[in-house]
Amino acid sequence: MKATINFYSEIDGEIKKFLEQYYSKNLNLKNHLSFQEEYDNPVEMIDIISCFIDNNDKFKINLWISLDKDVYICVTENNINNLIKYIYERYPY
Repeated sequence: MKATINFYSEIDGEIKKFLEQYYSKNLNLKNHLSFQEEYDNPVEMIDIISCFIDNNDKFKINLWISLDKDVYICVTENNINNLIKYIYERYPY
């Protein structure tokens, strides 16, 4: 199973603005209220998770990650450090 990140917003265009800032390019999104991306190596998603938390006050977006089938974790300022530690410990390579 691949790890996933799932962005959700109730405000049209918020996810697009965040992702365009993160990737530094214009994006065409089919759905402007949600976005999902899969990762073969969960360690690769730490950069975007960290960027999300660093900019959490600028965008009205929620981020959920999934490392196991049908298990979703909401990323917050309260759990970000533990999540990153867990990902590095679980996927050391």
